[in-house]
Amino acid sequence: MTPNKRALHPSIVILTGAGISAESGLGTFRDVGGLWTRYNLEDVATPEGFARDPQLVLAFYSARRENLAGARPNPAHLAIARLEREWAGEVLVVTQNVDDLHEQAGSTRLLHMHGELAKTRCMACGDVCTDRAAIDPGRACAACGHTGELRPDVVWFGEMPYHMDEIEVALSDCALFAAIGTSGSVYPAAGFVRAARAAGARTVELNLEPSEVRSAFHEGRYGPASEVVPAWVEDLLSGRTG
Repeated sequence: MTPNKRALHPSIVILTGAGISAESGLGTFRDVGGLWTRYNLEDVATPEGFARDPQLVLAFYSARRENLAGARPNPAHLAIARLEREWAGEVLVVTQNVDDLHEQAGSTRLLHMHGELAKTRCMACGDVCTDRAAIDPGRACAACGHTGELRPDVVWFGEMPYHMDEIEVALSDCALFAAIGTSGSVYPAAGFVRAARAAGARTVELNLEPSEVRSAFHEGRYGPASEVVPAWVEDLLSGRTG
């Protein structure tokens, strides 16, 4: 019997977190010195914080936009884009990151479950536009003209992540699930490995150190993302691992 294409070239879902972008100069959140050790997340990453002090929140995200402007993909981003180009099956990247480094590296099948830093959303009319400029609290929406209603199009704590229906379908259908640069402490993303594994997928974690959900993975590879991810991709493409 001839193996089917799915058996020869299984579909892959890759979850990425802040750890993959750290070597590009973008801060992680939960490590020592991370963003949440320098800012109170209730102040800058919740709807309630925005309601209390929109100027503080907009200044925080405007500074992050400025930081992103100088960031470039590192070898881990480039390796994932290479995997998408060269793998005969499907590769889907689900990222918790709001940066655009996967796009800069060349990834095209990509879901931003926490939104995108370089997009602005109007709370009055729902318009979303690409926008890398600082957001002034008094700036008017170009679509509807309302002022004081603009916010970065990112998912704050307490809000529903984007694309969950698509992600759930992909996890139920993939044969290989990889988590890269994630802490395993934020749900629902931390539960993706168990969903994929329950559906029969092989699971691998690539991280600087074991995550909080390490026990749910079949395999773990540890070290800087710029080293372990390209090596893993090379092994996949050469048939040395599955």
